[in-house]
Amino acid sequence: MLVPIADPCTPPEQAVARARALASSGKRRVLGLVGAPGSGKSTVCASLLAALGPLAVVVPMDGFHLAQVELERLGRTGRKGAPDTFDSAGYVALLRRLREPTAGETIYAPDFNREIEEPIAGAIGVAPDVPLVITEGNYLLMDAIDAPGSHWHAVRALLDEVWYVDIDDALRVERLVRRHEQHGRSAQAARDWVTNTDEPNARRIAATRMRADFAMRSCHGPVFCNEQPTVT
Repeated sequence: MLVPIADPCTPPEQAVARARALASSGKRRVLGLVGAPGSGKSTVCASLLAALGPLAVVVPMDGFHLAQVELERLGRTGRKGAPDTFDSAGYVALLRRLREPTAGETIYAPDFNREIEEPIAGAIGVAPDVPLVITEGNYLLMDAIDAPGSHWHAVRALLDEVWYVDIDDALRVERLVRRHEQHGRSAQAARDWVTNTDEPNARRIAATRMRADFAMRSCHGPVFCNEQPTVT
């Protein structure tokens, strides 16, 4: 049964309770939030962070985007956001470090700046006493068949739970178009990018949904509902 949440900035109580349980387990836990581009992962992360305060820190997968100069060298600029346009090995290595913090050592993680469309190294500090790391991204539930030749298949085993963030596809596409327009693309160029780049990735991500431990679906824009993942 879907339970709507009245405040669009507040995640479901069940989600907050699950996150608090992870944070209070007595050891460092890593929670993954996965979903298609435009599904609202960052909004959910921000609301969880507001609810948990100093118990959590967010480390986005997007910090492992390859730099534009490297995408150009590889000839992949037209597919930015696809699985092979990230440093998946670097992301896996960071998750392993985050799972086993060293006393007195802050781990630094990269972030992604949408204003310049580039990753920023060392932008996020994760103190050793933070009990919960929340990482959000597109490819947390991939297996070796989904993305051959990459390291995405190693991610799931490094996460204590993975939640799937879902949304009506039409609304998600409109969000993406607006996002691309806000970052300089024309209306037509934005729609072309969504159709030719974002949507193939969205279909790939949706195919992994049944591997999630928990799911939230946006019913009306940013308002979230509880839902258990089902195989369709």
